[in-house]
Amino acid sequence: MSKNKVITYFSEYFQIFIGIVLTSLGLKAFLLPNKFLDGGVTGIALLVRTQVDINMSYLLIIFSIPFLILGYFTVAKRIVIKSIISILGVALFIHFENFQTITNDKLLISIFGGLLVGSGIGIAIRNGSVLDGSEILGIYLNDKFGLSIGKIVMLFNIILFGVTAFVESIEIALYSILTYIIAAKVTDTVIEGFEDFIGVTIVSQKNAVIKKAILEELGVGLTIYKGASGYGYKGKTQDFDIIHSIVNRIDIKKMYKIVEGIDENAFIVEFDVNTVKGGVLRHYIDKKKNRKLPTTS
Repeated sequence: MSKNKVITYFSEYFQIFIGIVLTSLGLKAFLLPNKFLDGGVTGIALLVRTQVDINMSYLLIIFSIPFLILGYFTVAKRIVIKSIISILGVALFIHFENFQTITNDKLLISIFGGLLVGSGIGIAIRNGSVLDGSEILGIYLNDKFGLSIGKIVMLFNIILFGVTAFVESIEIALYSILTYIIAAKVTDTVIEGFEDFIGVTIVSQKNAVIKKAILEELGVGLTIYKGASGYGYKGKTQDFDIIHSIVNRIDIKKMYKIVEGIDENAFIVEFDVNTVKGGVLRHYIDKKKNRKLPTTS
């Protein structure tokens, strides 16, 4: 195994360890003492723990087993192995660590419990691990029936919180929903990153002028595709360049002004970008140190 691979593995498992610690802290110091729930398998274990006197770490492992078995047939084996290690890690931390209850304020419990659990889950997912089996269930049903993973997980949690309202109280169910929403949002933020990028594709007959203006005024990199316009009632017209670029959301209005100032009939497609690596975009983010950039990204 090369040195780079060893460093990568060490980095991944170290970050997963950080995720385990954060999730365990959120559960043990905030949610467990106050009978608040998170979503997914963790939520099921927390709910059952309020009704029976069984150690939370045992419940977490027991309820995760069916989903891990399902994951063996639906996702990569390395993800299943990492997930087994992660879930066992959370169970061990909950069992042996004596995290003290930090606050009894219900709103603070929901906010910071969700923040810690969401951060831990997000870090684990970024490094190829799953701390909650409901995502594996979502992947399986999506592959089998084409259902949205997000909708599956949401339905799973609606049922869970409905049962919580019946078994415990509506108040605990509502606070648990708040915890879940915060955890889900933080998880997405950790996975997707804090940088907010927008991808833009521009189709215009005045593409040469637009390319120059974007480079000089925004200082972003461009990728150029060859295309042909006019398919429709006019028939094929001519070949031209299609401009593709990625900008920070702050600059998207300026991008539109530049393009519309040159060609108000330009066709513009905008889409969200979750992750960006390499390319001249790094220069753009670094306070635009180099504004005259080559026309590649």
